[in-house]
Amino acid sequence: MMDKAMQTLSEGNTLLATTKAAIGPLEILLEKALNNLRQRLLQNGQTNARLFEQNQHAAHALAWLATYAEALRQMQGWAERLAASDEFGEIEQLILQIAFGEYLAQIYGGIPMSQGETARLAVLGLAGTAPSAPAVLKLLAGGNTPENRARLAELMRTRSAHATFGATGLGAELEMIREQFRRYADERVIPHAHEWHLKDKLIPLEIIGELAEMGVFGLTIPEEYGGVGLSKASMVVVSEELSRGYIGVGSLGTRSEIAAELILGGGTDAQKRIWLPRIASGEVLPTAVFTEPNTGSDLGSLRTRAQRDGNTYGITGNKTWITHAARAGLMTLLARTDPDSTDYRGLSMFLAEKTPGTDDNPFPDKGITGGEIEVLGYRGMKEYELAFDNFPVPAANLLGGEEGKGFKQLMQTFESARIQTAARAIGVAQSALEAALRYGEERRQFGKPLIAFPRVSDKLAMMAVEIMIARQLTYFSARQKDHDRRCDLEAGMAKLLGARVAWAAADNALQIHGGNGFALEYPISRILCDARILSIFEGAAEIQATVIARRLLA
Repeated sequence: MMDKAMQTLSEGNTLLATTKAAIGPLEILLEKALNNLRQRLLQNGQTNARLFEQNQHAAHALAWLATYAEALRQMQGWAERLAASDEFGEIEQLILQIAFGEYLAQIYGGIPMSQGETARLAVLGLAGTAPSAPAVLKLLAGGNTPENRARLAELMRTRSAHATFGATGLGAELEMIREQFRRYADERVIPHAHEWHLKDKLIPLEIIGELAEMGVFGLTIPEEYGGVGLSKASMVVVSEELSRGYIGVGSLGTRSEIAAELILGGGTDAQKRIWLPRIASGEVLPTAVFTEPNTGSDLGSLRTRAQRDGNTYGITGNKTWITHAARAGLMTLLARTDPDSTDYRGLSMFLAEKTPGTDDNPFPDKGITGGEIEVLGYRGMKEYELAFDNFPVPAANLLGGEEGKGFKQLMQTFESARIQTAARAIGVAQSALEAALRYGEERRQFGKPLIAFPRVSDKLAMMAVEIMIARQLTYFSARQKDHDRRCDLEAGMAKLLGARVAWAAADNALQIHGGNGFALEYPISRILCDARILSIFEGAAEIQATVIARRLLA
């Protein structure tokens, strides 16, 4: 037994040295790509908008290449931390070498940006570039091999179907939080999630009350305002585990997170004292009211207007894709206070209070009407179109008490929102993996379980690997945020990759289910629908890649 442990330790040290040696050549490759695009897209040291749009595929390829480079750096850091605490066992070593082998192969062969779009080195001015560093060649040849995938799948079969495969490296405190919310999801969410989805039911108020008691809505709100005062890393773990149960439940805290970020970052002292304790306790459920029918990601062109009359603003205009709007008691509402402006500089943010609605009367207040948007997935809170007709908001509820700051205030929330979305993506991906693993064990064909077939076990192994990659990138973003470091780049990368990983996991899990996966009675059909939204909301994948590329080029 001791000999086996020593062998594992020795193999782990050798692997760590190899993967570490592969990062340097990858960073050189990224720097070459970056310099090539700077020559093509910059004028006078600034990104030229016309050239950027003409070369959008190349710019987005750069974003994906940088995301892969950062992901592998974080996987290396994860592995080194585990090795330092004697947790770098066989399953972790397999995950690391498969991750490096596969992502290096995609970097040199083509990174999938979507099902029909591939980021190749040629578009970055690196045509004909081939790997030459010994460490890279070694990982390409021996990292993601059929034998390694088969062994990883074999080890996964010995664990609980609800296991997080591989040590996360988060430490005892965060793992205690994970265990608490994992048990809650298993006992209170998963048994009912599919019924809520199929019947398009709102998540019961009883569940919302329980989450409030557990501190979910005030998780990162400072204690002085009635919150729990925990880290963004804890928020990631909670969002991940609740989304593993059902993305609707995992997303309940998103609106509270966004509202609290807005108020903490831009609110007056009075606004903080009034609203943060009510949000933290769950007394008030917020909703984000930003998007309009013809704007999508172009928030600067919003037309909903806020006209001041004495101590009151009248809100007039239309909003769409407003989540949990009927039940909400507070709207963080973006509107144009300068009627002569045509861009983001005329926008202001309001803390617009409303009466929570009922099924019979979802919008009881005068000046606001709404209709439900029926959706494929991401149910449980419902989506709405809203129409405002001189809806009154007290002037005291202008966020920060100053007009024209709304867009800037909103931008300050994007880091947390995207980290939280990446966490939800991990949860959905984990849910898909668990469903696929159970089905692969239970379903028998040709005299043996499905998981005994290599193409099935390969899928399961790659799900576990990519989930860990997305996890480590997301945890890194959260740590950066917790240390008050700018992390819009890292958060964007985590969201970009996490959404793709969730969709791939759900798609492959449904494939393992075969025809049964296409049946509504099987939860994987819901998981697939839920996964699809992740590359759209909180910044569509294309917008996310644009933001990443512009930051890199700057």
